[in-house]
Amino acid sequence: MLEASLQLDDGLVAVVKEDCPTCKLVVGVLQELRASGVALTVVTQDDPSFPEGLSPVHDGELEISYRLNVEAVPTLFRIEAGEILDRKVGWNRDDWQQLTGCDSLGSDLPEYQPGCGSLTVEPGMAAKLRRRFDGSLLHSREIPLGMEEDSVEACYARGWTDGLPVVPPTIERVEAMLAGTSRDGAKSWFRCRRTSRNARSRRSPLMP
Repeated sequence: MLEASLQLDDGLVAVVKEDCPTCKLVVGVLQELRASGVALTVVTQDDPSFPEGLSPVHDGELEISYRLNVEAVPTLFRIEAGEILDRKVGWNRDDWQQLTGCDSLGSDLPEYQPGCGSLTVEPGMAAKLRRRFDGSLLHSREIPLGMEEDSVEACYARGWTDGLPVVPPTIERVEAMLAGTSRDGAKSWFRCRRTSRNARSRRSPLMP
């Protein structure tokens, strides 16, 4: 079931971006679908005016793309009663004809052309979007640093390291680590002798 905040109408939903040759390739196909009376919503990740003439929904915050789990564009969805019934990634004439029910769709286009990476999969973006829209998995105390304060030196000054290089535990880094484990975040990993406190995966000290 789709998130209620998406408010997407039933029918076809195409997620595109202007900075993608394949998305530009299928503009004519999307126009053809709209002209035929098919219920079509076009969601654009970057340029709010792309594609022209199709009244695109600008997904500037990438919430729609994140909620739909878009990893490449163009992605074409069929949605009914708030459920995703099918999706096609990139341009494949047979796939798009099957999903839309239009047998002659894109007959003048190449049979196949791969899509481009979604903005949601750019380096570091997944963790940022997860925190922005789903909230942090962590319950630990954040330790803010000054604008000019070096994070590694800050660890040394607080006695967290004996001077050897460390990787400061930012929220994004800790959440990325936790995404790769099935360990219960409420259970203790170890007991810190210096503070006499139990360390848990979701309650470890963090630095922004």
